[in-house]
Amino acid sequence: MAEGQMHDNCGVFGIFGARKAAELTYYGLYSLQHRGQESAGIVTAHNNRLHLYRGMGHVSDVFSDNTLFDNLKGKIAVGHTRYSTTGASSISNIQPFVITNKDKMLAVAHNGNLTNSLTLKNRLEEKGSIFQTTSDSEIVLHLVARSKAEDNFAKVCDAVKSLKGAFCYLFCSENSIVAARDPWGFRPLALGRLNGHWVVASETCAFDIIGAKYVRDIEPGEVLEISETGLRSAFPHRQKRHAFCIFEYIYFSRPDSIVFGENVDKVRRRLGRLLAREHPAKADIVIGIPDSANTAALGFSEQSGMKFEIGLIRNHYVGRSFIGPDQKIRDLDVKVKFNPVKGVIEGKRVVLVDDSIVRGTTSKKLVQLVRNAGAKEIHFRVSSPPIISPCFFGIDMPTKKEFIANQKSIEQIRKYLKVESLGYLSVKGMQAMPSLPDSDFCVGCFTDRYPLKTDESVNKLRLDKESC
Repeated sequence: MAEGQMHDNCGVFGIFGARKAAELTYYGLYSLQHRGQESAGIVTAHNNRLHLYRGMGHVSDVFSDNTLFDNLKGKIAVGHTRYSTTGASSISNIQPFVITNKDKMLAVAHNGNLTNSLTLKNRLEEKGSIFQTTSDSEIVLHLVARSKAEDNFAKVCDAVKSLKGAFCYLFCSENSIVAARDPWGFRPLALGRLNGHWVVASETCAFDIIGAKYVRDIEPGEVLEISETGLRSAFPHRQKRHAFCIFEYIYFSRPDSIVFGENVDKVRRRLGRLLAREHPAKADIVIGIPDSANTAALGFSEQSGMKFEIGLIRNHYVGRSFIGPDQKIRDLDVKVKFNPVKGVIEGKRVVLVDDSIVRGTTSKKLVQLVRNAGAKEIHFRVSSPPIISPCFFGIDMPTKKEFIANQKSIEQIRKYLKVESLGYLSVKGMQAMPSLPDSDFCVGCFTDRYPLKTDESVNKLRLDKESC
């Protein structure tokens, strides 16, 4: 995605029983940096207390050796890296959150977005709850604290039954980690093993960096406790059909991750191959807009027989001020982020592959960049359907009126981009690419049909203005 207009909510990581838990969590969060670049935090359990360190910025900016080794001792750790979709960008909203209830400490890290958050918050405030943040992630702590169940595991099972929407939670207490995933399974959450220790993460790429092995996914609707006695699992929700976010395959997840039980790289290649079948082009070379579209471009190349080339170089060292949650990058000249390889492009008919088009403004600038590098023709191909609706389940998207596909026809978009041809992958083709049944996926951003209803107030927020 060239436009930088959509962001996944957060990444979570937890490990139980490891001697250097905080250090391993740091590396896990480092691998999940693409899921949230605004802030990061780690909480550890040591000597019957929780110890927290968090800050604004990238993982490598927030933590130092002194922080990890001196302040975050213990064999249990939970970490979080954040991009805000609900709640302002501020220090008070940095996760994990920690509370003390009846002399017991509990921390939580959350990936997702609750669609009944305002209803729950109003109900809790009427009963006397006082909120310290503007994040919907705090709500579950109030629900846990009010539960009359006997232990943390049972309290979490009790609390999550009130929630609607997308959530992957990691709770950390003095002696356990509890993971919880919504019954629809919108966001991924995986369970791994490292030298006999259990690890949980938003994506399996976080296992790879520390040498952990992927075991299985936390199941949709599952609450899983990790403690000295082993694993304890429950399914407190009524069974729902799955609604895995298909955008995890298209854009958000790293290609080296296993998500929803399937390798992301393989799915993206299949998307590219079908795109080539649905929208062939007479051209000389195929170029992917780095980095997320490279794999789909390889699939297009394989199917079409046209040579794949590295025609655009991405600058990975754009400063933090340009990639923060206010999305200033969209107002910056595209030349700061991308540079064409003229020797590859000049005199060629080019197929330019991207994974999606949001507003179209950056895509237009990229097309001009490739044109100025000497391309004879540009055929723009998109490995997903036109985006027409916002997401309510953990992705920060523009409002409906800002999507170019809501304002223009495909032919009008082609003219706006100033390309020789434009082709989007069909919804049917997109749904056929993962091995799972198409009914297992949420495709609401492409169809305006969602798997569950949301609060009217949440809908209004999304339709009237961008989420914070």
